Amino acid sequence: MARAPLLQLSGISLTFGGNPVFDGLDLVVQPGDRVALVGRNGSGKSTLMKVMAGLVEPDQGERIVPVGVRVGYMEQEPDLSGFATLGDFAASALDAAERYKVEMVAEGLKFRPDTPVETASGGERRRAALAKLLAEAPELMLLDEPTNHLDIQAIGWLEEQLRDTRTAFVLISHDRAFLRALTRATLWIDRGQVRRQERGFEAFEEWREQVWAEEDEARHKLDRKIKAEAKWAVEGISARRKRNMGRVRALQALREERASQIRRQGTAAMELEAGTQSGKRVIEARGLSKRYDEKQIVKNFDLRVLRGDRVAFVGPNGVGKTTLLKMLTGEVAPDEGTITLGTNLEIAVFDQARATLDFSMSLWDGMVNDPDMRVSGRSDQVMVRGTPKHVVAYLKDFLFDEQQARAPIGSLSGGERARLLLARIMAKPSNLLILDEPTNDLDVETLDLLQDILGEYDGTVLLVSHDRDFIDRVATTTIAMEGDGRATVYAGGWSDYQTQKSLSAPEKTAEKPAPKKADAPASTAKEAPKKSGLSFTEKHRLEALPGIIEKLEFEIGKLSELLGDPDLFTREPVKFRKATDMLTERQATLSAAEEEWLTLEEKAQG
Repeated sequence: MARAPLLQLSGISLTFGGNPVFDGLDLVVQPGDRVALVGRNGSGKSTLMKVMAGLVEPDQGERIVPVGVRVGYMEQEPDLSGFATLGDFAASALDAAERYKVEMVAEGLKFRPDTPVETASGGERRRAALAKLLAEAPELMLLDEPTNHLDIQAIGWLEEQLRDTRTAFVLISHDRAFLRALTRATLWIDRGQVRRQERGFEAFEEWREQVWAEEDEARHKLDRKIKAEAKWAVEGISARRKRNMGRVRALQALREERASQIRRQGTAAMELEAGTQSGKRVIEARGLSKRYDEKQIVKNFDLRVLRGDRVAFVGPNGVGKTTLLKMLTGEVAPDEGTITLGTNLEIAVFDQARATLDFSMSLWDGMVNDPDMRVSGRSDQVMVRGTPKHVVAYLKDFLFDEQQARAPIGSLSGGERARLLLARIMAKPSNLLILDEPTNDLDVETLDLLQDILGEYDGTVLLVSHDRDFIDRVATTTIAMEGDGRATVYAGGWSDYQTQKSLSAPEKTAEKPAPKKADAPASTAKEAPKKSGLSFTEKHRLEALPGIIEKLEFEIGKLSELLGDPDLFTREPVKFRKATDMLTERQATLSAAEEEWLTLEEKAQG
């Protein structure tokens, strides 16, 4: 027997400012659905989610939720007025006996429920809103960018919770890895139309390209038909005029159809121009130590950053990633150690706090009043990589229209603020780019473009991010900050760091005896004396080696595939060098692991 839908939208139409957001939208969410809601920044994702939550009333249409079904919505900017602490807000819909649920969720999301609302940061408020939703456990959860302001460990915890839940959810996120791991269906908002595919985000980009290719083909056929009919109208209309007037009207209808088609929004015309080439050595740090009261940021930390490197800093929130970044650029002094900056450095900074944006200013004023962009004596032009350009024309490069140019910066969405900040730092040449959480709120297409730009950038990049996919795509080196002053340098991106960390784990725990297995088969007990020549450490190692060898073979295959690209060396020399070094290291490790396995196996059989 089919179960009733949890939520149904029928004939939904909604208009903001004279522009239709949705028209005749139909949508159904079933029990057990795990849906990715995707679309460009400004396409209406958050608006649709608010309609689903019942927070925005459509102009037309109906929202149907069966009796007894609870729909929970995680707000991006929750209203905590009237609550003393974050915990009070998160537990506001729970009985006193259920408050423990908030405590459990708060531990995973890493915030303190007793934090006063008045002193809580924006990130803490969002985590409290997420904790409220998870603790209430409604039948349908609507999650709008839940990973923003979460560190990688908390994202992993949330991913595990959502993977194991039986609750249906609809999810907006820029985090590709998160979406791929959790979703089984995709809702795509594109130019006011909502399409659905019963496959998760993993298949989205292939689906999008197929839809667009079909659109382009249909548009091309329509253009050819209009051209042929227009030619006939000029050459053949004089004969049999009455009969031909119907064809003329049909031609006019074709032209109206073509004019009514909404063009796809292009990607931002982002461009990074490397300034004067820096010295080969960009940063040399030796013996860095830094402490704030009882908190050790780093201890005896060494790092060398060479021209062209892409260095990612990862670790829990509050561990000191931004502080270390500021030490490496000379903004914060270390307690101990030395930092030597290279020559000819031109630094551009993307600040996660958006502190360089004055929210009371309009976009226009914010651009022309920027000292790095000001054109002397002109209030309508900005300096873009050494060339004056009209402020509206430059804003259009980043997908802002002329009306937005006069709007306050504070009215922009999170993704639009990120694009505005990118516009400012990309206006001037640089050779050292500091990116502190650049991926928050950006849509998939803009992230793709930013990744490509960074790949072609001739300068050096220092990056703080919790986006695992973005780190994998960009970083050549990953620095893992684990607390208590520990900061370890790994070659490659996030996946490389995880692999290298897992490969070293068995040796760290090698002295621990293997756990006993209950109810072992009799055949195992009989064979045990044959392995009496192995110590506990050797037994553990022998059991672990096949998995280690398999991982190494997989990594070698991936690296060999990457290096098989004949243009990689000329296109991305830094990536080629790193991949070559990693391949050599893994091949040597594989050879040693295979030799060790043979030795231990012979000893076990002896």
